[in-house]
Amino acid sequence: MLAFSNFIPVLVLVPWTGSAADRFDRRRLLIVTQLAAVALTGTLAALTWAGLAQVWTVMVFALGLGVVSAFATPAAFSLIGGLVPREELGSAVALNSMTYNLARAIGPVLAGVVIQELGIAAAFAINSLSYLALVVGAFVVQPAARELVGRGRTQLRESLRLVRARPGLLASLLIVAAVGFASDPINTESPAFAHAFGKPDVYSGFIVGAFGAGAVGAAFLIAGRVVGPWRRMAQTLALMGLGLVAFCLVREFGVALGLLVVAGFGYLSSNTSATSRLQLGVEEHQRGRMMALWSVAFLGLRPFASLVDGAIAEAFGVRVAGICLALPVLVCALGIVLAERGVVSVARVTGRRRPGTSAP
Repeated sequence: MLAFSNFIPVLVLVPWTGSAADRFDRRRLLIVTQLAAVALTGTLAALTWAGLAQVWTVMVFALGLGVVSAFATPAAFSLIGGLVPREELGSAVALNSMTYNLARAIGPVLAGVVIQELGIAAAFAINSLSYLALVVGAFVVQPAARELVGRGRTQLRESLRLVRARPGLLASLLIVAAVGFASDPINTESPAFAHAFGKPDVYSGFIVGAFGAGAVGAAFLIAGRVVGPWRRMAQTLALMGLGLVAFCLVREFGVALGLLVVAGFGYLSSNTSATSRLQLGVEEHQRGRMMALWSVAFLGLRPFASLVDGAIAEAFGVRVAGICLALPVLVCALGIVLAERGVVSVARVTGRRRPGTSAP
């Protein structure tokens, strides 16, 4: 329920969040949302310190932070395009994803140390102050100037029509959703996986950390490279899917961690490539709404992924759940391979050449 409260605003508010990122100054919007997050988390820390916070209180504040995140995510991701040249956008997206995965791996560990030494209220207070780092960063950077678009040109249905007209954009969104689903068991079921390997709860940190280590390694490797061909996307999707399936099947914990590193590498490589294609596939005045659709695919569907994940794990076991949620990634990889072969066969049958290629 806590995860549902935190992520459901991303899905519900998508008609307005993307439009806001295109209509208003993205840097100012980012500053406002982060200051709102400071206020929300600071209030939660104060209530906890006073002994007034209950379970429902945390869920209400999680819902409020979800609203903030729903508006901040499209603004932050679309702002990246104004900070770097177009040819470096793929590298910027990869490095941004790396920081996200580092925070996801290190944050819970630091939180556990703070809670043990200083208490839950102190952890909430430190978390509140952490949002100020992004506020300072937003004040420092100077993105390229852009023309703000009018209200009539920022409707979500215009972006949906664009996605329907361009199969590549739709495919990228489906890949982002599949990658988000496949990574959910590692995030939400890591203690259960630790038990499945005969380890205590504390070993769940190694599981999340191994997956994050692979993702960080991918970020360093692909930084500085342009978006690759679709067949490379199929390869990285296969790495993620097969790595997760193998992780769920093996019994040796050390081998399982190595497989998670491989899966994490495929995860970030695929997500970065798909995200870069979405950003490069639209004009500047459409980027905010496209990133809102990205946030729905990656974040807005996450509550439902958690519900499916938990239901399968409860009925058939956590290993079966991990395999089931990895299957969409493998389907996407297979779909890309079949589509690529279909293009080649059509070209041979009709005698047409791809643009930019010479005759045999």
